[in-house]
Amino acid sequence: MALLATLHRWAGATIGLLLVVLGLSGTVLIWESEWIGLPGVDDPVSAAPAALAQTVEAASVHRPGLSRITFASDDMALHQAAYSDGSGAYLDQSGTIVDAWPTMWERPELWIFDLHYYFFAGKTGAIVVGVAGIAGVLFVVSGVILWWRTRRTFVFRLWPKRMTRSAIIRQHRDLGIVMAPLLFVTLLTGGAMIFDPVSNAIVAPFPERSSPTRTLETRVDQGDWHAVFRMAEQAFPDAALRRLQFAEDGATLRMRQSFEWTPNGRTYLRIDRSGTVNIDAPDGTLDRQSVSEKFYPVHAGKVGGLAWKVLLTLAGLSLVILGALAAFGFWAMRKGKR
Repeated sequence: MALLATLHRWAGATIGLLLVVLGLSGTVLIWESEWIGLPGVDDPVSAAPAALAQTVEAASVHRPGLSRITFASDDMALHQAAYSDGSGAYLDQSGTIVDAWPTMWERPELWIFDLHYYFFAGKTGAIVVGVAGIAGVLFVVSGVILWWRTRRTFVFRLWPKRMTRSAIIRQHRDLGIVMAPLLFVTLLTGGAMIFDPVSNAIVAPFPERSSPTRTLETRVDQGDWHAVFRMAEQAFPDAALRRLQFAEDGATLRMRQSFEWTPNGRTYLRIDRSGTVNIDAPDGTLDRQSVSEKFYPVHAGKVGGLAWKVLLTLAGLSLVILGALAAFGFWAMRKGKR
C-alpha cells in the first residue's frame, strides 16, 4: 500500500499539470455551441437537399481545396467548411459566408480543440494526451484504493481548509472519491478514442459487426450534389445529412441515423470518381462498432442533454482542481519542507 501511495503521488505530480490543461480545455469545449456568437448561429436548420447543395457550391467557390463541410445542426445552425491549406469558413443557411479564417488561430474553438486533442503537436501530441488519459484512469483506481483506508475521516471540500500539505492531501482524497465515477468514464473514453488496444478491450465482449457494405446499382455524378443528397435521403429517409468529405479517390457523405450517438454519424455513402456508390452503414444492433462510436459523444457531452453537460463540467473542473493542487502540494510544499 505504501508503494502504491508513492507511485500515485509521484505520477500525479508529474502528469497533474497535463490533466489540468485537458480538464480546462475540455470544459470549455463542452459549451462550445453556447459561446460562438456569429450571425445565424441560432437560425432554424434546413436539411433540404437543394439548400445543402447550394451550401457546398458556395463553400467551393469561396476558396479552392475544400476538404470537408460539416452541415448545420440544432446545436449550431452554421455550416463549417474546412480547406486543405488549413483555412476555413462558417456559412449560414442561405450559403452566405459569415466568417472566414486563414488559420485555426483565428477561431478559439479550433485551437482549443487542437490543444485538447493534440497538444498542438499532431499525432505525437495525441499520444501524449492518450497517455495522460490512461494515467488518469489509473489515478482514479489507485485513489479509490488509497481512500478506503481513511474513509472514516471523509469530509467533502471543494477547496482545502488550509493551504498546508496535509490539508491539500485530505481535500484531494475526498474530492477525488466523490468525482471518481465521472472522472473514470471521461478519462477512459478519452483514452479509448486514441488507443485501439484500449477500445478493443472495452468492446471485446460484444459481437463483430454483421451489416456488410453494399454497392448501389445506380451511378451518380460526383459533382451533382443535389442528386447525391436526394439519393442519400431515399436510402436513409430518417437519417440526418451531417458531413461531406473529399479525398483524391472520391467523396464521402456521412449521415446520422436515429440510433447513432456520434454527432456526425457512422453511416457512410461513398462515391468514387467513376460514380459508383457504396454504402457502409450500421443496422442498429449492439456490436463492437456501435459501442465504440459512443465513446466520443459520451466524452464530449454530445448526448444526455443539459444534465450530462453539467456533470461533465463538474468532472472537468474537478480535474483542474485535483491536478493543480496535486502538483502544487507535492512540489511547492515538498520544497518548502526541505
